[in-house]
Amino acid sequence: MSAAADAPRRAFGLLLKEWRELRRKSQMAVALEAGVSPRHLSFVESGRSAPSRTMVLTLAGALDVPLRERNALLAAAGYAPMFPEGGLASPELAQVRSALERLLEHQEPYPAVVLDRQWNILQTNRAAPRLFGHFVDLDALHLPRNLLRIIFGPAGLKPWIANWEVVASTLVQRVFREAVAGIPDHRTVALLQELRAGSGTEASRLLDTASALPFHPVEFAKGDLRLAFFSMVTTVGAPFDVTAQELRIEAFFPADAETERFARERLA
Repeated sequence: MSAAADAPRRAFGLLLKEWRELRRKSQMAVALEAGVSPRHLSFVESGRSAPSRTMVLTLAGALDVPLRERNALLAAAGYAPMFPEGGLASPELAQVRSALERLLEHQEPYPAVVLDRQWNILQTNRAAPRLFGHFVDLDALHLPRNLLRIIFGPAGLKPWIANWEVVASTLVQRVFREAVAGIPDHRTVALLQELRAGSGTEASRLLDTASALPFHPVEFAKGDLRLAFFSMVTTVGAPFDVTAQELRIEAFFPADAETERFARERLA
């Protein structure tokens, strides 16, 4: 067999091994989960055996590979991508878009934003810019507006966040924890490192700070105003589209009575 014919098998094998090591799984464990023999998996990984399209998808499922990277595995094995990546405005995502609009509307008068995998803000309800605009000049922020930049950036919210170290540390952890399948986008990681360096904080660990609440809220302070919000994140269940899988809806809720009053009187 020619070297050109061997190339897809080697490329796929290298990617498969990389994902297996990333998931810290042995060949035996992956083989059992995928329903194949360890010998066959070893041949596929070493490039001695060419996987079928079905086998590529089976192994990707066993390794919990995100849809975007499953397309890359298919391409490496010589197959066409399977999972579409429609824009949020595309007809294919009309039902998802309708559900997002309903969620954003129902969240009023509390803020809510729709984020992509790089934490860019794709949509908001009316309350979100009203809250952020109370502390920063939204027109001075980079476009597309990015939640990490709003928090960490030089023109962002840091001066108005009373519990900055806790918020910064928590946010760093969230970038990795909330990434699709636990694999953050490399551009997001680069942006986070850039913003952390510019903000003058390491934010490398969640501080051991006592709290009367079962979560760490973000606490805003400006003059006599004191606000505290916590958030909940929603994702699309069982997605078949890359964009749909990478969407997150972050909804903010008041953590105390003063914040509740502020939301109803100023953000409604």
